[in-house]
Amino acid sequence: MTSDLPFALTLGAITFLLTAIWGGPFVEILRRLRIGKQIRESLPQGHFAKVGTPTMGGILILVPVLLITLMLNVARLLQTDLTGSSILMPLAVLVGFGVLGAIDDLEGVRGVRVRGEGIRARTKFSAQAVMALAAALVMSLVAGGFQNSNGVYLPLSARFVELPVWIWVPIAAFIIVATSNAVNFTDGLDGLSGVITASTFVAYGVIAQLQGQSFLVQFCFIVVGACFGFLWYNAHPAQLFMGDVGSLALGAALGTVALMTGQWLLLPLIALIPVSEVISVVLQVGYFRLTHGGRLFRIAPLHHHFEESGWSETQVVQRFWLVGILSAMVGVALALIS
Repeated sequence: MTSDLPFALTLGAITFLLTAIWGGPFVEILRRLRIGKQIRESLPQGHFAKVGTPTMGGILILVPVLLITLMLNVARLLQTDLTGSSILMPLAVLVGFGVLGAIDDLEGVRGVRVRGEGIRARTKFSAQAVMALAAALVMSLVAGGFQNSNGVYLPLSARFVELPVWIWVPIAAFIIVATSNAVNFTDGLDGLSGVITASTFVAYGVIAQLQGQSFLVQFCFIVVGACFGFLWYNAHPAQLFMGDVGSLALGAALGTVALMTGQWLLLPLIALIPVSEVISVVLQVGYFRLTHGGRLFRIAPLHHHFEESGWSETQVVQRFWLVGILSAMVGVALALIS
C-alpha cells in the first residue's frame, strides 16, 4: 500500500504532460471547426469579449483519463482479474456524463434554441438522473470492488453505517446528479473550475489512500493531472473553455468517488465552492418565483454575484481557490480523525 500514492502521483504527472502536449493542436482544431463559446445575454458585460473562444475543452481532460486508465487495467481485465474493476465505475460515469455534456455543448454552439443555451434543462436533468440511478444500482448490487458502497462513515468517528439499498440508491443518485450540476455551475470564470475540481480529487485521492483503495487513488490523481494540463490553456486569459463535456463529467465522477469512499457526508465541505455555487442558483430561482421577480443575488451563480459587486475576475477566481483548497484540507483532516 505504501507504493500506491507515489505511483498515483507519477501517473498524475504523466497525464499532465500528455494533456499539455496535445492541448495546443486540440485548441487549433476547435478554432478551425469554429466551436466557439456563445455568451448568455444575462452575464456581466466583461464576458462578451470571450465570445468565440474555443469550448468543449473537457475533451482535453476526458481523453487522457480514459486512455491511461484503460491502459493500466486492460491486461488485468482480459485475464478476468476483477480486483481493479472498481476503477471502471467512476470512469464509466465520467464518459457517460461527458457524452451528455458534449451534446449540450454542440447544441449551444449551434444556437438551436437561445444564444449560449444547449439542450433543454428538463431533458438534460432526466438524462443525468437515469445515468446516476444506473450507476448507483451497479455500485449497490455488484458484489466486490466497491468496499464502502451501501453505507457512510460518520464524521469525527470511525463508525461505518450500512444503509438499506432502497435508502442508499436514491441518495447516491442524488449526490451524483447534484455534484455534476454543482461543478457545471462553477465553470464560469477562467481557471476557476479546473483548480477547484483538482483540489477535490486530491482530497478524495488521499482519503482513498487511507482506505487502501489503490485503484481509486490512481483514478483521482490521473484526473488531477488532466485538470492541470487543461489549466495550461484555461489560465486567464483563457484560450480554451471546459464546457459541459468537462464540467458535467468531472462533477459526476467526483460524486461517484465520494460514494465509493463512503465519505460522502464530507462532500459539501470538500467541494464547498461548487456546493455554494449550486445552492446560490437554487436559492435565486426559488426566491424569484416566490416573490415574482425578486433577487437574492445580483446574478447567479455566486461567482457572477461577486463580479457584479465590484471584484475583478482574477480576484474572484483566486479567492475562491483559497477557500476551496482550505475547505478540502479541512475535509481530509476530518477523514483522518475518523
